[in-house]
Amino acid sequence: MEPSWSGPEPPPRAAGTPRRCSPPARARGYRAELGSILLLLVLYVLQGIPLGLAGSVPLILQSKNASYTDQAFFSFVFWPFSLKLLWAPLVDAVYLRGFGRRKSWLVPTQYVLGLFMIYMSTQVDALLGDGHGRGPDVAALTVTFFLFEFLAATQDIAVDGWALTMLSRENVGYASTCNSVGQTAGYFLGNVLFLALESASFCNKYLRFEPQPRGIVTLSGWVFSSRCCNRTQAGGGGSPQRTPGSAGSSNGSFADHLASGYQQIHSRSPAPEHLLQSNALQITLYSMYVAIMAFNAKVSDPLIGGTYMTLLNTVSNLGGNWPSTVALWLVDPLTVKECAGAQGHTCATAAATELCTEAGGSCVTTLDGYYVESVICVILGFAWWFFLGPKFKKLQDEGQSSWKCKRSN
Repeated sequence: MEPSWSGPEPPPRAAGTPRRCSPPARARGYRAELGSILLLLVLYVLQGIPLGLAGSVPLILQSKNASYTDQAFFSFVFWPFSLKLLWAPLVDAVYLRGFGRRKSWLVPTQYVLGLFMIYMSTQVDALLGDGHGRGPDVAALTVTFFLFEFLAATQDIAVDGWALTMLSRENVGYASTCNSVGQTAGYFLGNVLFLALESASFCNKYLRFEPQPRGIVTLSGWVFSSRCCNRTQAGGGGSPQRTPGSAGSSNGSFADHLASGYQQIHSRSPAPEHLLQSNALQITLYSMYVAIMAFNAKVSDPLIGGTYMTLLNTVSNLGGNWPSTVALWLVDPLTVKECAGAQGHTCATAAATELCTEAGGSCVTTLDGYYVESVICVILGFAWWFFLGPKFKKLQDEGQSSWKCKRSN
């Protein structure tokens, strides 16, 4: 018999006694954490609605003949998701211990978003212009939606940090799936569905028996009706946090910017067929982005997850910001046009285009710069993978300890 032991330390093993092995930890399947996964999915849907609303404004500006300069200025509203690394450590470190590390930020942010959407619903129609000589106030729209996206980015930090501690390590990869699926669904509600219902032509063709001059909804009405979605559902139930986790930051703005760029290039007005094409493109982009999200969630150290995961995802978001700007800028230089109906004229420059029009001709696009960019990007993508693929594989095969922060006593 082994000697008895009543002290705080485990008893010493007697000589010749075989060592007892503790049974291996049993992996938890996703069914055991289905409630947490569904909660994350709902939170990400709520997070995608502000992104969709902001993404719909450039198409409305185009329908009101806003210049590309104004649209480029409005694109600054998406930058909070690329700059949130600046305040992610604050979200990670400051919280009310009795209320909860994540809910200390998530609950107030949801309520402020709801109140902000109510206020926006009373002002957005005036900011977009009345259509009778008064154009959109792009500067005021940009400031308003910038604050809107700032709140959404702060919510994103809290939700992603909660995901790292809400799910077990073997199921943390599902957080990226919830992120992509939820944000895509929220973006669809705030962008594609809204623009379809706001379009008079779409509603008259598919949803009405008698044509009307306006769509079923307006931006102000849609923002007001969406406010209830931004009442916090995280303040209620949910899985408890198991570790003093992290506040990460991830977002689909990588995909949002590229899909938004497609919309700006190919949609002069919010036509439903263009919206469906854009949504299909965005789903494809999210399918690639979910792999990045899963990897970032897997390697992030929960000790400082707010800074760690935000840093990784900020790099990804920046990778979607500058290509969209460059792509929009290069469309016109790469597009080839010919002057039809006027001999001896070209459409190479803005002045030549004006001369072609004065001569009774019209500029016809023979080669769309968008497709030229698509071919170039495919070639660059294959070259990137051929030369850097082995390095990516090496990073992927690194053990968990290689990504952990060094602890100091």
